[in-house]
Formats: sequence, structure tokens, C-alpha cells
Amino acid sequence: MKKLLILLLSALMLASCASTSVPLQEVPAAEVQAFVSGSVVEVSKYGNVYLDVTVPEFLSVFTEGDLVTIAAGGQEIIAPVVTAYSDVDTAQPLVKVDGTNVEVALSYADFAGTYGTALGSVIDITMAEKGGYLTEYEIRHLVKSEDRTDYSSDVQFANFRSLSGGNIIKNLVYRSSSPSLGDERSAYADRLAKDAGIRTVVNLADSEESLLEGLDPDSYYASLNDEGRVICLNMGIDYRSEDFAAKLAQGIRFVLADPQAPVLIHCNEGKDRAGLVSALLEALAGATIDEIVSDYMTTYENYYGVEKGSQQYEAISGIIREFFNEINGRPFPESMLKAVSETYLTSRCGLSEAEVASLEALITK
Repeated sequence: MKKLLILLLSALMLASCASTSVPLQEVPAAEVQAFVSGSVVEVSKYGNVYLDVTVPEFLSVFTEGDLVTIAAGGQEIIAPVVTAYSDVDTAQPLVKVDGTNVEVALSYADFAGTYGTALGSVIDITMAEKGGYLTEYEIRHLVKSEDRTDYSSDVQFANFRSLSGGNIIKNLVYRSSSPSLGDERSAYADRLAKDAGIRTVVNLADSEESLLEGLDPDSYYASLNDEGRVICLNMGIDYRSEDFAAKLAQGIRFVLADPQAPVLIHCNEGKDRAGLVSALLEALAGATIDEIVSDYMTTYENYYGVEKGSQQYEAISGIIREFFNEINGRPFPESMLKAVSETYLTSRCGLSEAEVASLEALITK
């Protein structure tokens, strides 16, 4: 059962109950222990867990930038209170307060699987350090508009562009936000896909069932789907997982089986899953790490106005460098970047060397 309490230290509680009450404003701040307890009411396909605690309830006790202790699965985890996954580094825990209910997650990873939480599990959250993450949060915090008029172009609004860098063929492989989600960006992404002559779509986000929920039946995307030119991978965000690797291999084999170009790769925002898959393809095509980072960060420039050279830019761009180090198992010299991508595609995704060679031949000059 959900509990939402502000607990006083036992001595003060006993004193206030045994004699005259002590007004809360007279209790020293150090004597107050913030505490929230909630049950898991939803586990997303990404392993994020949602509690039966509403965001307004939670924010009556904590605020953005606080560091809290999460007690889950018999473990205690220190995490910041934030509003976006990108407010923390890859694989780091967070308490997200952007939505209806409080969400506990790992950035680019599976919280439920990692800590053994499921529907009905109880998670306790207590204050670790008031404002302990505030400086980092203010550097990394991002807000994007959903209004087209706030963007300089349809391309920027839909985050639509072709992959570049290394020997990759220009205007062959594109990435974008979802043309099928049914949100404000979908119609723009759909029209841009039609203008680019997209013939094959790798949808990283949807299942075949969820695709139809937001899809405009009169859209260009719908016509491609009717032709069998769309594969839905329903991929999670945790690139360390077997699921991510297996579904990426499935998508690549779909493209190789009948290579009609141009190809569009998308998730929901064209930011996370599409960003990582694009990075792998660019590395396979011989792009430098700076070229890959530049493409990845274009999304953050498009959506959030993050400026190159800023603290925000430097903090967020580390995601891509860390991604390659993670899939390699350790840091490596840039000269090995292409080899790291090849090894990931063969060893982790299960593609054959011939399939990887065919993919490289398809996307490079």
C-alpha cells in the first residue's frame, strides 16, 4: 500500500507526542528525514518501473536535483531526482519526475531486471543529500518544445537527416523521429521520408501491433508497411542486453534480404536507439569518433538547442564514447573503432562475417 510520509527523528517524534506539539517550522532542517514508499504498478518494456506515487505527491517531499537512496530488491542505490534519462550518465540510476507517476530507471539499461523488481514490489526512497545533484542537473537538464513554430525547419523538428562520416554513401541511410507515432512530429517525418524516396524502414521502437495504434492509414509510411517494407523490432534501450543485439541483427538481415534504398532507421525521437544504431553503422563505414559524436549531438542541437563547446554538450557527448567503450569492454585507440563495430555485430549480434561485409558494401562508396 502506498505511503507518503515525512518522518521526524525518533527523539523529536517522541517528544512531540509525549508533551506539547512542536511546530514543524521549528524543527531544524537536519532533523527531518524525507521518505516515500510505493508499489510498482507498471514495468515498461525497457525495464523502467512506475510507482503508485504521483509526481505531485513525490515533489511535495523531494525536488529535482536531490540525491536519494532507493531501497529495491534488497539493495540500496543512490540516485538523483531528474526529469529525463539524459540527466545522468549511461547505466546510472535515476528517479524521473516527468509524467503522471514517479518512475525509477537506469539510463540505457534495465532497472527491473538488474534489481529484481516486478509488479507489486515495494520501493522505498529516502533523502541522501538535499540538492546533492543540482549543479550537474542544471548542466544536463534539457527541455524541448513540441511546437513546430519553435524550430527553424521541418528537418530540425522531425530530427530527419542522412547518416554521414567516413565512406558512408550520402542520402542512402536516414534517421529520424517516428513517422508513425501519431504525435506532432509524425506528419513531418512522414512527408520528409516520402520526399527522400525511402523504400525500407527499420522501426526500432514498435511492435507490429503498437505500430498500427498511431499510424495514419493514408500516410506514406502506411503504404510502405502495406508493401512489407517495414520491420518492427520492438527493441529495448539497453544495448548491453541480448535482446538489443538480437533485434539489431534481425533488422540488418531484413535490409540485406532485399536491399531497397534509401533506408530509414527510427525509434520514437530518433535520439537514443536510432542514435546508437547510427553510430555503429557510421563506425562500420570508417567514420571517426568526432564525426559520429557530431551526428549524435545534432539531435540535441535540433531538439534542445545544446551548443557545441558548452558544458551540456561535453556531458552529453560522452554517451557515445562510453557506448563504444562499453561494447568493447574497455577503452581503445580510435584506430580500432571500425573493428569494435565489426566485433560487436559478429560476436554480440550473431551476424556472420559475410553479412557484416555485405552491410558495409551496401552503405559505403
